[in-house]
Amino acid sequence: MWLVRKISVFTIALLILAGCQSGNIANLSTFGDSPESVDDVSDVAFYKDDELLARAKLQFQEKNFGKAYAIYKRAAEVFPKDPVAWLGYSASADMIGRFDNADRGYSVLAKMIPNRAEYLNNVGYSYLLRGNLVTARRYFLKAYDIDPANVTTANNLELLRNSVSFAKRG
Repeated sequence: MWLVRKISVFTIALLILAGCQSGNIANLSTFGDSPESVDDVSDVAFYKDDELLARAKLQFQEKNFGKAYAIYKRAAEVFPKDPVAWLGYSASADMIGRFDNADRGYSVLAKMIPNRAEYLNNVGYSYLLRGNLVTARRYFLKAYDIDPANVTTANNLELLRNSVSFAKRG
């Protein structure tokens, strides 16, 4: 009887442990995002702003635009002369619908990098998100003139061309 009880307890323990292995927890992070959104970014360059920007870029790539916005905002506050921080801040503000903040970022960038394809493309995309297709096209074409090999700008022009054929909602 004693041996049967010991075997039963051992069997129940094995079943419980086996039950813990169900489901794939490898694809979840602490916050419910993908594991990549909490990756270690300790391999950044010497400059301290690289860590903030690496974290923000990672969140943006993972489509965690609210988190990216908060981190890019902090980066722009800490390093106000860094155009990468302002580009990320403005783009993530666009993606969460904070066009007032995006405009603030783009006005800062207009003084820093007014003739860069990245800046012009992002402003164009901002106008596309707002539904102002004419202004969006103007900015996309300026970006395309500066860098015709830029795949993102070419894709945005294609997206704009496809947007024109859809019915307008008002």
